[in-house]
Amino acid sequence: MGIALLSILMAAFLLFWNELRSLMSLEKMDDYGMYEMTYYGDYGFDEFLEVGANNDADIEAFVTRRLLKGLPIDLGVTGDGCTAFVVKDENGNVLFGRNFDFTYAPSLQLFTAPDNGYASVSTVNLAFAGYSKDNLPEGSFFDRFLTLAAPFLPFDGMNEKGLAIALLAVPEAQAPYSFDKVTLNTTTTIRLVLDKAATIEEAIELLKQYNIYFSGGIECHYLIADASGHSVIVEYVDQELCVVETEAEYQIASNFIAYDGLNIGEGFTEFERYDEVENAIETNGGMLEVRQAVQLLAHVGVFDGDADKLQWSVLYNLTTGNGEIFANRKTNHLIEFHLNTDK
Repeated sequence: MGIALLSILMAAFLLFWNELRSLMSLEKMDDYGMYEMTYYGDYGFDEFLEVGANNDADIEAFVTRRLLKGLPIDLGVTGDGCTAFVVKDENGNVLFGRNFDFTYAPSLQLFTAPDNGYASVSTVNLAFAGYSKDNLPEGSFFDRFLTLAAPFLPFDGMNEKGLAIALLAVPEAQAPYSFDKVTLNTTTTIRLVLDKAATIEEAIELLKQYNIYFSGGIECHYLIADASGHSVIVEYVDQELCVVETEAEYQIASNFIAYDGLNIGEGFTEFERYDEVENAIETNGGMLEVRQAVQLLAHVGVFDGDADKLQWSVLYNLTTGNGEIFANRKTNHLIEFHLNTDK
């Protein structure tokens, strides 16, 4: 009996080895509720791309079966005021800055390296996986277990080729739909781009190959940039994928539809935030030092009355693979990271 039990335990250990390694790598980076984790092994994204998902329940079912070994997950819906920009620093490095503004949301910086895709670092909103201020991924493996769904829940990220992408909510979006295409949701679209695209052109061609639906009806557009400094905003207008280019050496995205000068906003602070970023960049000769970019992110984070909505800010250096991330305007606690971009 003892030998049989030991054999079962050893088999279970081997079966869940990558999941255990991933959970063991989970570290708390900031008391606000910011974490870091490396996902080891295959998270089944190529398998997911064969079937996709027509709604959040489909994604929940896939993640439950493929990653969580039957433990159910209930995807939350989040979307509020965000700001992002692409600009060069004084050395010509391409910087991609991004704020995520919302009600309290713990975050996870996730490192992945799929066999059939590019390594990347991405930021995951853990509220999307069911975590909250009173339920954080700390303590036992069971308390951390839902973080294994993180590869399917990125809100922004950068891959080893120096391509970065971030989602931002907009008032409306109408994506095209084709019966012969697989459907992805808001966050798995980001995973697609991070895993499979090395350039803007590749990212756009990939996006055209899939339908997209917006989780919970929170419509979004995407700011995408690559190591060459090329950047675009991808929007879905009148059932077409539309690309917003810029003639400037920088690009800014906020919570309004920019295609063809539509400028359809939410009626909040989206235009003011855009103008503040543009003014800061123009005043500095069309570029920003890293320090300036960090301070600008903290400055344009959203306040709703007395409530500070800025959950995380991240600055990706698409040239070097370096970056800084910080929680809730804490510029005195920058967490540095590096992704190998030499491949």
